[in-house]
Amino acid sequence: MVAGVLALVGCGITVPADPEGTLDSVRGGELRVGVSADSGLVETHGDGASGPLAELAMEYAASLHAKVRWTAGSEETLVMYLEERKLDLVIGGITDQTPWLDHVGVTRGYAGIEGADGRSIVMLVPPGENAFLSDLERFLDEEVGS
Repeated sequence: MVAGVLALVGCGITVPADPEGTLDSVRGGELRVGVSADSGLVETHGDGASGPLAELAMEYAASLHAKVRWTAGSEETLVMYLEERKLDLVIGGITDQTPWLDHVGVTRGYAGIEGADGRSIVMLVPPGENAFLSDLERFLDEEVGS
């Protein structure tokens, strides 16, 4: 097993990986965030968003030196956009009981987010983009706690 890991390292393969390169494309570029409004967590207005989840998304983008582009919609529409790689992140009142687990990447649940009211809130990312998911969870662990 160690030999297999060393072989992968020698080939320049990193684990976790992003088959579509989400983390690399967002870093220094644009974070495309889908927003499903949920009172107390995130509100949409015009071409922007506000609330605790929107602030977390903006802080995460800043940590990657990226600009945020917002897209408002229903969860179903936003998940479709994630699957089609039209979005990088979806936020809203989505809990760890989400039915989207088999369709997209899902962060761990975070009950410590302001406005969560005891719910374990998750964020959604494109399927298979594990380096991006891991980086986002590391950020959320530091900002919100696990």
